[in-house]
Amino acid sequence: MRGIASKIHVLLEKWFPERRLFLRSDTDTRFIRLKPHTQLMIAGCGALVVGWAIIVTAVLFMDSIGSGNFREQAKRDQENYQLRLNTLSDERDQRSAEALAAQERFTAALEQISLMQSELLSAETRSRELETGIEVIQSTLRRTMKERDEARTELERVTADADAYVESTVAQDLNTEGVESIVTALAETAAERDELFVQAREAVAIADNMELELKLLEEMNDQIFTQLEDAMTVSVEPLEKMFASAGLSTDALLEEVKRGYTGLGGPNLPLTVTTSGGELSPEMKRANALLGQLDRLNMYRIAAETTPFAVPYKTAVRYTSGFGMRWGRMHRGADVAGPHGTDIFATADGVVIHAGWSSGYGKLIKIKHAHGIETRYAHLAKFRVKKGDRVSRGQHIGDMGNTGRSTGTHLHYEVRINGRAVNPMKFIKAARDVF
Repeated sequence: MRGIASKIHVLLEKWFPERRLFLRSDTDTRFIRLKPHTQLMIAGCGALVVGWAIIVTAVLFMDSIGSGNFREQAKRDQENYQLRLNTLSDERDQRSAEALAAQERFTAALEQISLMQSELLSAETRSRELETGIEVIQSTLRRTMKERDEARTELERVTADADAYVESTVAQDLNTEGVESIVTALAETAAERDELFVQAREAVAIADNMELELKLLEEMNDQIFTQLEDAMTVSVEPLEKMFASAGLSTDALLEEVKRGYTGLGGPNLPLTVTTSGGELSPEMKRANALLGQLDRLNMYRIAAETTPFAVPYKTAVRYTSGFGMRWGRMHRGADVAGPHGTDIFATADGVVIHAGWSSGYGKLIKIKHAHGIETRYAHLAKFRVKKGDRVSRGQHIGDMGNTGRSTGTHLHYEVRINGRAVNPMKFIKAARDVF
């Protein structure tokens, strides 16, 4: 062991020879002996301190670089998110403008339908008057032709009697007075015959004029019917497409409207026109078909008023969350954010079945509509209706707020069909090109 210690000491002496550190004062001088192993310990400690300083500096430098990259990435993500929000806000403003324009188009369409209905009723009245006039004309024509035939028969009879009378008179008496009476009778008979011929020609001319007027009236009615049929087709098809786009069965909707409107004068009343006995004419059949289409259009209008095709707001809002999975959970509606107290409106006619606090929904309004549809308006600040109230499309029902489980002022809007939540944007998008 001593040999090994000696070798180590010799090796250390080679690299770290013994040194003396002198400390001199005014009155005394001292020194400190630094042995090789002491110098080794001091060098080792110095190396450890330097190494630790280098490592710490490197760690701090790498952390600074990493923090800078993270901040840059976070800044870029924030800019991208803000850009996306601005895009969504522009789209929302555009959709809001389109909804307002669609509402104006719907109002204009309703006015046009009302005008068409008035024209159709007026056409029906004219058709009935025309039918009555045709019957009078036909009756007059038949009476005139009968009188003409009777006049011809009477002329033939008178001519035959005159011929017989002439022959008899000539045979019995050829005196001057007999001849004069025969000539007078023949002249009277010829005048009566000419008058009857004139009356017959006048009757035929009148009948021809009446037949021409009848054809002109039929052509005019055909033009009116064609215009009304085209207008009904243009009006009904967009409504059928709108309901189909929202995933609703048009046949089931119309049947439900019929069941709900069965009173006299309602849309389910058979709208037909008939003649007084006999089979319907082609014009009457076309009129009945138009009235049936008008009834169908009216029922579509009723169904549209009771279906949530409108938007629940009329001011600028921000679309913040859609229907579907969100944070691992199902989000059953659409969220839009706006100023606190923004007016919220009913999206269809219906009855308020709930207006109060409901757990995570906060202040909640539920409206029951026709066709098994229900709408919900959550996180409200104030109620404008109460349970049991009957509301109309576009009626102010509450104010936007921040109640319940909510991170800020917004409206949570839901549409449910037979208790199952569906995407409310399907209804809003389906009505975008109609209302």
